[in-house]
Amino acid sequence: MRELIVEADGGSRGNPGLAGSGSVVIDAATGEVLATLGRFLGVVSNNVAEYTALIEGVRKALEIEPNAGLHIRMDSKLVVEQMSGRWKIKHPDMAELAAIARQALIGTPVRFEWIPREQNKRADAAANRAMDLKADFSF
Repeated sequence: MRELIVEADGGSRGNPGLAGSGSVVIDAATGEVLATLGRFLGVVSNNVAEYTALIEGVRKALEIEPNAGLHIRMDSKLVVEQMSGRWKIKHPDMAELAAIARQALIGTPVRFEWIPREQNKRADAAANRAMDLKADFSF
C-alpha cells in the first residue's frame, strides 16, 4: 500500500481574523511533493483554519491515491489530539469539522503526528500564501 504524508497548517491574522489553510501531499517513499494547496477562508478562527487544512489535505491525498495510507503531520496539538481521540471536542464548530474529517477518512489507514512548527514550514507557507493572495491555489 502506498503511503502519503499530509502536512497541514492553518493560520489566522487575528483570532478570528483573515485566515488561510495550507496542505502539502508528499510521497512517503520518495519524498516527492505531489501537491501543494492553499485556501483563503475569509475571517475565521485559527482552529477552523487548522481543521480546514486537514480536510483539504486528506481530500487531495485521496484524490491522488484513493487506496493510500495517510500519515498526517500537523503542528496543531489540538487537532492531532482531538482527531486521535485523546482529547474531547467541546466546541460545536470543531466537532462539525472533525466529523467532516472523519467522514473523509473512512476506510483509510491513518496516523496522526504532532510536529514542531519548524518542521511544518511548507504547509505554513501555503497557508500564508493563501492569506496574502486572498485566493485559493493548487499546484
